[in-house]
Amino acid sequence: MSLNIEFIGNSKASHTLYIIIAKKDSLNKHNFSDLFKQEASEFLKENKQEVLTLYKDKQKINAFIYINTETEYSAKLDNARVFGSIIYKTLCKDKSTACTLTGLNDLNEKEIYALLEGMLISSYRFDKYKKNKSVAKKLYIEKGSISADKLQELKHVTAAQNIARDLVNEPVITLNAIALSSAIQKLGKTYGFSVKVLHKNEIQKLKMGGLLGVNRGSDDPPTFNILEYKPKTAKNKNPLILVGKGVVYDTGGYNLKISGFMSTMKCDMAGAAAVIGAFCAIAANKLNAHVIGLIPATDNRIGHNALVQDDIITMYDGTTVEIQNTDAEGRLILADALSYAKKYHPKLVIDLATLTGAAAAVTGHYGIGLMGTADKKTIQQLMESGEEVYERCIEFPFWKEFDELLKSEIADLKNIGGAVGGASTAGKFLKHFTDYPWIHLDIAGPAFIKEGAKGYQQKGATGVGVRLLYNFVKKIK
Repeated sequence: MSLNIEFIGNSKASHTLYIIIAKKDSLNKHNFSDLFKQEASEFLKENKQEVLTLYKDKQKINAFIYINTETEYSAKLDNARVFGSIIYKTLCKDKSTACTLTGLNDLNEKEIYALLEGMLISSYRFDKYKKNKSVAKKLYIEKGSISADKLQELKHVTAAQNIARDLVNEPVITLNAIALSSAIQKLGKTYGFSVKVLHKNEIQKLKMGGLLGVNRGSDDPPTFNILEYKPKTAKNKNPLILVGKGVVYDTGGYNLKISGFMSTMKCDMAGAAAVIGAFCAIAANKLNAHVIGLIPATDNRIGHNALVQDDIITMYDGTTVEIQNTDAEGRLILADALSYAKKYHPKLVIDLATLTGAAAAVTGHYGIGLMGTADKKTIQQLMESGEEVYERCIEFPFWKEFDELLKSEIADLKNIGGAVGGASTAGKFLKHFTDYPWIHLDIAGPAFIKEGAKGYQQKGATGVGVRLLYNFVKKIK
């Protein structure tokens, strides 16, 4: 089911009415029965969030009792998103295709935005391959509860997040590297950003040994995608570069994933999807920022020419890498992209990748592992954006001792550092290929939810990173 939110028009009377009650004096605004007012007052007094139903003039009315006792800013906003999901689930049970929601003015502007955001995120369904498609529903809200510009911005951002979710949920049988590039080109034309796709012969000329090495076992060629959004009014002289890991499917190569770990590996391009979604949101809302996206794309398969342990490959910047685990492939393709980014003299580079199980073990699907070389102020700004959209980041240790674990006796680097600090050594490997302010985001935990989805999240792709990047880029100076 999809949800389209519009302001109330002349046809209000024919819709099922839903009312948000967040304050006790709100009860007096409506012609409720004394019995209903008493019942609702008890819930308000006890800080219970409930959905109550009554009938007025034979019309069914649902009253949402909304109490937000959270004091922490990020938790308060996320509680509003969760309540939005409760409202949306109630709407799903309603057989009518249009509903009216009033009472939003009881909340502050940020809470209203978050509540509607929770509703829109909850409405996502990946039903492309189902015979019975979900039915779109319209929700009418009062004018003045949120500005038309803010509502339009919200729609663009959540639609962009859903684009990322669609890409991640799409199986590799229909979304290999070539198909991913084609999808990016179509989105670029729709949203207004440029796309240049480098194919295998061009990648070979550039000697991108990481991307070509991972692709050796595949029958499908790799691509290297360059996205750019550059308005005339861009505030940043040097571009912000977003790099996304685009492994469209990861078998682990000859270090084959076992015990069910290959399940959901279509999500190994969630970093790429986040960058694509962020570009759609940035361009749709016409942010005044110059942004470049770099997406190396391939699958990681087993084949007669596939990489094996002890192989040595030469990267785009000339660094030689001893392969010690073919399942540590994401860092190889990202390394080429990070080296390529140097030519743009970037203000900042942020990469996103479902990179390590070690990061997922720390964060679960609740947050993102962060490390890098950007200054503390920039890192803090990104973390604050994470708190605001509830895609929270936690900074991992980035000590010099982790560099020692990547030393090779026969090459410049090994591609893994061993059992200790797996997320941090992966980050250290990537750092070798940077000479600019850089932040690495390991989204292995929150990119795809197999179990434990709650509130406005569903099982499957989450589109994590889209709202985080959009919020951060919007504030760039």
